[in-house]
Formats: sequence, C-alpha cells, structure tokens
Amino acid sequence: MKKRFALTGAVALGLSLSALAQDPVQVKYANTITADDLKEHLTFLASDEMKGRDTGSPEGLIAANYLADFYKELGLTGPADGSYFQQVPLVSSKFEKVTLQIGRSKLAENEDFVFTGDGDMDKKAKTDLVFLGLVTDENLAKVDVSGKLVGIWAVGERSNNLVTKVMDAGAAGIVIVSMEGQANFDRIANRYKTLAGRGRIGFEREVNQRPIFMVSSDKMGELFGTPVDQLKEAAKSSPESIKSQKATYQIEKSVTPVEAYNVMGFLEGTDKKDEVLVISSHYDHVGVSSTGEVFNGADDDGSGTVSVMEIAEAFAMAAKDGKKPRRSILFLNVTGEEKGLLGSQYYSENPLFPIENTVNNINIDMVGRIDYEYQDAENKDYVYVIGSEMLSTDLKKINEYNNITYTDLILDYRYDAEDDPNRFYYRSDHYNFAKFDIPVIFFFNGVHDDYHQVTDTVDKIEFPLMTKRAHLIFHTAWDLANRENRTRVDGTNTRGER
Repeated sequence: MKKRFALTGAVALGLSLSALAQDPVQVKYANTITADDLKEHLTFLASDEMKGRDTGSPEGLIAANYLADFYKELGLTGPADGSYFQQVPLVSSKFEKVTLQIGRSKLAENEDFVFTGDGDMDKKAKTDLVFLGLVTDENLAKVDVSGKLVGIWAVGERSNNLVTKVMDAGAAGIVIVSMEGQANFDRIANRYKTLAGRGRIGFEREVNQRPIFMVSSDKMGELFGTPVDQLKEAAKSSPESIKSQKATYQIEKSVTPVEAYNVMGFLEGTDKKDEVLVISSHYDHVGVSSTGEVFNGADDDGSGTVSVMEIAEAFAMAAKDGKKPRRSILFLNVTGEEKGLLGSQYYSENPLFPIENTVNNINIDMVGRIDYEYQDAENKDYVYVIGSEMLSTDLKKINEYNNITYTDLILDYRYDAEDDPNRFYYRSDHYNFAKFDIPVIFFFNGVHDDYHQVTDTVDKIEFPLMTKRAHLIFHTAWDLANRENRTRVDGTNTRGER
C-alpha cells in the first residue's frame, strides 16, 4: 500500500528527469520553517492555559487573535474588508434534560445510553419500543414502526441513512446499536460524559423532533429481555418475534449564540492573482472535561495550525524579497471542525473569493505524530496523503514530484479511497471544498493512542518529522501557486460523496 513517486508521473506532467533539480529559491524559504519555530507556537496554542481551544470559548478567541496578530505582523492582509476574521454564526444547543425509560428501567444518560438526535418537548412522550433489527424493506413490512421508538441493528452500516429510512417510515424515534462490544460503547459514553453540560455547537436550525438514542449491544438485549445472540438472529428474518416494550422519553433543549471566527491571512498574487490557493487547518479542539482535565490538542490540530503559520511566514518572506506567488494564497484557520466541519462549511458556502476561482485546497490536520502503523517501522519518515487524485489527476503527480525533489518522505495512500472504512476523506475540512469540485489534498499522520485524549500534549510531538512534512507542503503549495495552468478537474469523485 505504501507508494513512492513514479517516474511516469514526471513524464505525464511534461517534466524531464533533469527538472528534478532543486530550486535554491524554494529551498531558501522552506528552510525558514524550523522545528524551533513550530515548537514555540505550539507550546503556546496547546498549553494548559489555552484550555483546549474549544469552539467559541474565551481561549478559542485568544487563539484566533494570536493567529490574526501573526498574519498582520507578516504583512499579510485581512481579506474581509481589512479584517482577518470571518464570523461564523454558530449557536450552542444544550439538552438540559434527556430521559429514557423502558418498562420499569430508568436509563442513565451517558452510562446506559447516549443521545445523538434532536428534539424539544414540553412533556414526556409514551409509546412502544419495537425491534426492527436490520433496516430492510422486508423487515419494515413485518414490523409496525409508526409512532414508535424503533430498535435497529446498524453494525457495519452507515447509521445516518438507516435512521432516515426508519424515520421516513413514520417512527417516532430510534434506539440504535452502532458498535459491537460494551467496551467500545463505554468509551463513547465516557466521551459524551466528559463533554456533558457544554451544549452542541452548530448552525441554528429549526428543532427537528428526531429522538435518537444509542446503546450497546448488551443494553439492547436487556431492553428487550432477550439474549443478544437471539436478537442478532431475529434481526435477519423475524424481528416481529421480539416482544415490544413500553417506553417513555423526554428531551428539553435550549439554544444560545456562540462567538466564533475563521481566521485568514491573504497574500495577493501577481499575474494570476484572481486565482486562489487555500491552505487550511482547524485551530479549535474539544476544550476541558467536566472534571477539569485539559484536552490540549497538540497534534489535533495544533500541529496543522502552526504548520500553516510557518508556511505563511515562508511565503511572506519570499514576497518581501520580490518573490511573490503568481496566484493568490489564502491561509485559512477554521473554527468548528471538531463540531462537524462547521467553519470550513461556512467559508465554502460564503467564500470571500469566488469559489470557482479557488484552484486547490491543501488541508493540514494532524501532522505531528507517528501512528500505530509506523511506530515500529525502521523508516518513520512518512505522511498519509488523502484525496490528491479524487478530483484531479494532476494534483497527486505534482505532490509526488515535489516530494522526490525535496523531502523524500514515504507518501502512504492506504486511506486514499472512497471506501476507506475510516472515512478520513470525509472527516476533515478539505471535504467542504471537494464538494465544490475543488481539487484537494489532505496531509495526515494517522491515529494514535492520544487522539482526542487529554494526553495529546506538546511533549509527544515529533518536531523534526513535522518540519519535514511542512517542507513538503510548502514546496507543493509553491508549485501550485506558480505553475502556468491550474490543476484540471478530471477525477471521478466530483460533487462530493458517491
């Protein structure tokens, strides 16, 4: 699965082998990106004092101002009528009360179940909990789901589509099993518990009466008074054989505005200045737990954010020396990624420059660590590259060319597939540009034990490797900003998900 640059890629781009010589101008400015500078910025952004840079938090706003001040000092302009900020109209929806009782059993939120849906109710609702199991047309014909809570088995399938199908059939709500094993459920429930009381950040929408409760497979068996193995068997052919249970539930919700911003620094190009290259990261993380533990977010995505800062500085220094890029570059640090790619969604739907003039998005999300796959490898100089040929057959070749010329990293494409079970292509901010047919490339170091844990701290960052990754991104960005033709949109995965 690990692939290196192929010489046919250079030939396909019209490059001779002699063209692989390094450009000393690029090397000069790439070398301004140093491990010491990356560490200095990250030590501040991922410090305990920054309290996890939660979206819309006071510390999140401190981080936003830190970035804006940095871009201003570089001489980059604020593209929003002189401002470095784009306000993102977010709200916090807090579920003040969520109760679920099945029969005589009162279930504890974030222990026995987690609430993943939406709703706001003046009083308790009473209905039946019925077992559907697998969401198929055959099972829907066997079980009357109208006006009822419906237990579904969603292992290995995309639960959002299944929930929609059952709700469209008239269900009042869903009790879903989306993972196997109590340990996995306990891990998810514990995360919900640590973030309890802070509300869900998102765009304001009308309340959708869509109560969705998630339980473990063991708990699903308890709710129906039926062994889990028997439930699994019934899910295949006879869901109607499982006796329904009485259910009572209630959801109470409040909504308050959240002050949140995307931060931007803009470098105008020369003869192709109307075309814009966007280099992005998200600067938010998940804040502080209910017990006061800080989620520092050094790798996620402090590493990407400080990489964007240092790449911006390298381009700004080149511009001051008369080496401005041909195309304009927007350095974009977005908010709300941890809450559902919200800041990048807002920018892509409300761009400061015409979206059709955005030539590429380079997104940097977690580039400071070594993951499970490489922790025991002899050569740990790698980076995962995702999405580089989804929309354009040029972009992957351009990145590979710059890698073999300047950095010689292992470019690992194991996650670069639409059917990747991790779905990484859809899980970071580049995807909101890809939905508009903008060729994207996502740089990523993979998952490790400290992902979304309070142990994601600066002392664990591999700064020399992170620097080398940032150099590759700089060289690829320099190439994209200065080449004669923008990358073609000729890939197979256009207009988002297929």
